[in-house]
Amino acid sequence: MAPDDPVLRRIKLSDLRLLHAVIEHGGMAKAAAHLNISQPAISKAMAALESTLRVKLLDRSSFGVQPTVYGRAMLQGGVAAFDELAKSISRIRHLSDPGMGELRIGCTEAGAAAFVPAVIDRLAASYPRIVFRVETADPTTLVERDLPQRRIELAIGALPDLPRGGDVEATVLFDDRQFVMAGQSNKWARRRRIKLADLIDEPWILPPPESIVGVHIAEVFRSHGLPPPTAQVVSFSIPLRHTLLAAGRFLTMHPAIMVSLSRHVPLKRLDVDFAGLARPVGIITLKHRTLSPLAELFVDTARKLATPLARASRDR
Repeated sequence: MAPDDPVLRRIKLSDLRLLHAVIEHGGMAKAAAHLNISQPAISKAMAALESTLRVKLLDRSSFGVQPTVYGRAMLQGGVAAFDELAKSISRIRHLSDPGMGELRIGCTEAGAAAFVPAVIDRLAASYPRIVFRVETADPTTLVERDLPQRRIELAIGALPDLPRGGDVEATVLFDDRQFVMAGQSNKWARRRRIKLADLIDEPWILPPPESIVGVHIAEVFRSHGLPPPTAQVVSFSIPLRHTLLAAGRFLTMHPAIMVSLSRHVPLKRLDVDFAGLARPVGIITLKHRTLSPLAELFVDTARKLATPLARASRDR
């Protein structure tokens, strides 16, 4: 479609903004209240947009408003349009003052506990006016929801198995490994040459068994001829895990980076007879999406910080 197409000339950014609000809030009245404008104004704008496109964008019922297949297509394009506009504004601000702006990133709980804070701390020291908006979620949510919907510009953390031909791509920063860990006061912390079988009946904190990392942990035990341990605590929460580990009773499987970068957390890697569970850490972005200058700065800083970690992982 050419830029001077009559349909394009009649569509305004405000129309896309209103459509997004109506769909997000499930109705025109709620969208009007959120945007502090009148409901008739929204109804008139939606009717005009449907007339321009000659398709029905919204299905209206007593249960609220749902997008039609045309509405979802328009919403997807509108989100991308606003995302590109926001990046253009970010570039202008960065060109006028490279040390300011806002960067939206996503990471896992584990990433938020170690590597991501290290990158942010290094950047913030040199660029104190950059605002970092950090969303924490599991890898699947980051890849399948937050990146495609432009809630974040990049995701960083343990890399999930990405489908071939998908809309995202990953760059490995370093190979981390998960090991059996405990608090420094745990009875196993000073033991040497521990067998994995010795720990099977200890109180464990583990992620949900159906999660990606939960499945991999179960495979580690099965590869040693053991059933997976029965977790006494099942959670992704890193603060919960660290608090319980510090109390001295529990064991967990934790990334090695937790010890190297989170020195304020009193963790001890146990001397257990297995080589660790490999977990590559990297950056995930949308394909064919040019990163903003701040995102490029973040990626460059992450690569520099990852260099010694990558070297250490090769030496293990």
